[in-house]
Amino acid sequence: MLGAVLSALVLWVVSGLATPVPEPVRYWIVVAVAVLGVLRDAGVVRVPLPQNARQVPQTVLTGDVATGSLRFGFEMGTGVRTYVSSTVPYVLVAALVLTAPGIVTAIAAGAGFGIGRALTPTVRYAAHDGETWDDVLHTHLSTIKLGGGSAVAVALAVLLFWHR
Repeated sequence: MLGAVLSALVLWVVSGLATPVPEPVRYWIVVAVAVLGVLRDAGVVRVPLPQNARQVPQTVLTGDVATGSLRFGFEMGTGVRTYVSSTVPYVLVAALVLTAPGIVTAIAAGAGFGIGRALTPTVRYAAHDGETWDDVLHTHLSTIKLGGGSAVAVALAVLLFWHR
């Protein structure tokens, strides 16, 4: 979760650069990015995601297991060291940069992303049969991504325009 909070704080600092753009314009851009993300996850449009399309190297976990595990978790949490399969985190980035939220909101968003990143391996481990769990996840992944992205798009639209 520390890596995710760090990333969110960096985005919070960068968000100051967007403040000269009128607030309604920034809000419309966030909603447009969210809708584009849903369309991408639905397969309607093809938009490459900017990412480091590789896994955290296994060498991170060699040597001291405790330090390696912390480093692995930190790197996964940042969201910039490995695959990100859904567009929802990119929508979160757009929302953090363009809405210039308070620091508490940025930290909460980072913590939420970190929890989400930790949830998948935790639930997989708790299933006691990782391969079966992977198969079930693969079967439902499109629905999960589309449902989650749609929920985020609607929530952002309501929150941003209700806020005005």
